[in-house]
Amino acid sequence: MIGHLGLNVADLEATRQYYRALLPLLDYEPFLDAPDQFAYKPVGDRRGAYLFFYPAPEVGDVSRHRPGLQHLAFIVPTRSAVDAALARAVELDSEIVHPARRWPEYPPPYYAAFWLDPDGFYLEAVCHRDRD
Repeated sequence: MIGHLGLNVADLEATRQYYRALLPLLDYEPFLDAPDQFAYKPVGDRRGAYLFFYPAPEVGDVSRHRPGLQHLAFIVPTRSAVDAALARAVELDSEIVHPARRWPEYPPPYYAAFWLDPDGFYLEAVCHRDRD
């Protein structure tokens, strides 16, 4: 199991505000909040990867098409939670790559939406259950 992921971001404060608004809808809660980094963990001490965010020491663009991180997927318990996360992403002016829908090319039931965060990280909210 992955313990944590560290992501370098261009604007730590803007990213902090973005994920403060988004991650509670994806069942994550604050773990660490410091001037030079912040982190979230799965709600209620559930098992799962913690997310750490750091200011990038170098300038550059994120691309899911080059070697490196392709995307982060957040499992949520219901399709309506996928819809709520996508709605929040829209409110945060995220670029929506794929609206929420069933994905028949993946093992059913697979309901997901995909968008880009302010740095260009490709994010997914997915429900693996057939329930709202």
